[in-house]
Amino acid sequence: KWCLLEFCKTFFEADDLKLRLRASHFPFTEPSMEVDVNCSWVDGQLKVGEGDDWMEILGSGMVHPNVIRAGGHDPDKVQGFAFGIGIDRLAMLKYGIPDLRAFFESDLRWLRHYGFSALDVPTLAGGLS
Repeated sequence: KWCLLEFCKTFFEADDLKLRLRASHFPFTEPSMEVDVNCSWVDGQLKVGEGDDWMEILGSGMVHPNVIRAGGHDPDKVQGFAFGIGIDRLAMLKYGIPDLRAFFESDLRWLRHYGFSALDVPTLAGGLS
């Protein structure tokens, strides 16, 4: 839980972010869970890290023993933790983008509207912001 919370707090730049963990099923992890973040809609704008609404952002769990075996390791000696994030969903949340389809339309006006340059290279410290 700590790893997921710290990742999400850092990514969304929201120290008061709350997570909700829900049991789920994914074929490569056991046990598995889905992770939601608290959010709200204010004047048509999504605000992550505040409010009483929830939005699912990722799935996670302990790596299934069969996956560890398939990797040539003994699951009694080796464990793994995995989480998967829809990068498009995270970008929507971070930058307040209302419609997922816009990512796939190749419209330069859309890129400029959200302040992205097609030639920008993100850094670990600064991202694209």
